Amino acid sequence: MTVTSTSLDALDVDPAFALHRGGKLEVRSTIPVRDADDLSLAYTPGVARVCTAIADTPELVNDYTWVSNVVAVVSDGTAVLGLGDIGPAAAMPVMEGKALLFKEFAGVDAVPICLDCTDVDALVETVVRLAPSFGGINLEDISAPRCFEVEDRLRSLLDIPVFHDDQHGTAIVALAALQNAARLTGRTLGDLRAVIAGAGASGVAVTRILLGAGIGDVAVADSKGVIYTGRDGLNPVKEALARDTNKAGFTGSTEEALSGADVFIGLSGSTVTEEAIMSMAPDAIVFALSNPTPEVHPEVARRHARVVATGRSDFPNQINNVLAFPGVFRGALDVRATTITENMKVAAASALAAVVGDDLSEDYVIPSPFDARVAPAVITAVAEQARLDGVARR
Repeated sequence: MTVTSTSLDALDVDPAFALHRGGKLEVRSTIPVRDADDLSLAYTPGVARVCTAIADTPELVNDYTWVSNVVAVVSDGTAVLGLGDIGPAAAMPVMEGKALLFKEFAGVDAVPICLDCTDVDALVETVVRLAPSFGGINLEDISAPRCFEVEDRLRSLLDIPVFHDDQHGTAIVALAALQNAARLTGRTLGDLRAVIAGAGASGVAVTRILLGAGIGDVAVADSKGVIYTGRDGLNPVKEALARDTNKAGFTGSTEEALSGADVFIGLSGSTVTEEAIMSMAPDAIVFALSNPTPEVHPEVARRHARVVATGRSDFPNQINNVLAFPGVFRGALDVRATTITENMKVAAASALAAVVGDDLSEDYVIPSPFDARVAPAVITAVAEQARLDGVARR
């Protein structure tokens, strides 16, 4: 539709539009410019001395600019929330929101950057050229399977943390919640057989982190059913999943694989029947994470499962990425990490799970994003693990 000043006023009746008018971010200076002396230090001629020092010793950029405390939130708008490929302009409110959460939850400055290109080479080249201005790169809402190659290539080319939150933020929080759900039901991860519906960015990352953490077995399903070695039409990412998962050898549907399974994790936007949940093992764990409509309604799942989590804030046990990414980046930036390792992700998950402590219950396997203990716990764990992994520069 054509938007006029009158229709803008009408849009602002909706509180979401009213809140977003003018954007959610601004840039503020950290030093005053009160007189000519301040100006001469903040800008010319004083700034030249700092520039010259950085030219001679490039790592000083981390001490004398904001670079070591700022993250680029980069998207091409191809996989935005549950909205899909809506383009870079329409993705901007989400990227602004992400930057807002970085600041509010961990004191990290972040700049939203929506790129008008979807070619992998173009995305990688653009981010590499932007990278000198940032201490980290948070990739966001880039569709699979391109997102895997974009992240892998940027990680190999850059010496700053690169983190695709749709993958790894979801994985960290899901692992933390599953660790606690297993503890609640008297089991370890190694005791569990899981079924994951969805082989996109988050589905692959959750699978990988669970494998690394020692899950007993996991089968991954896409729209054509369970992924297994020899199935026709698998792309390289799914071929790798087939090699590393599904020790039980399932070849049918998601619902068939759920029979006797301990864990269901939904990241697909599909639906799962009540009968399938009913067929799971005793003390079943169901994470129906698709938004806004979970794969199975939580009230239905609760009839048969011991622990139920969703991606929504209006039900208990919300698997929310904001529990992870602000603290992960803050911890990595604080030690000037060159990358975010798998160990750092697992450490973040364990720290997040530990916040729940003795208050663990069916409706509390993961803390609230507003729990003030969350960010400090994740920050400390990530920074310590970075030093142990040898990727910290201070």
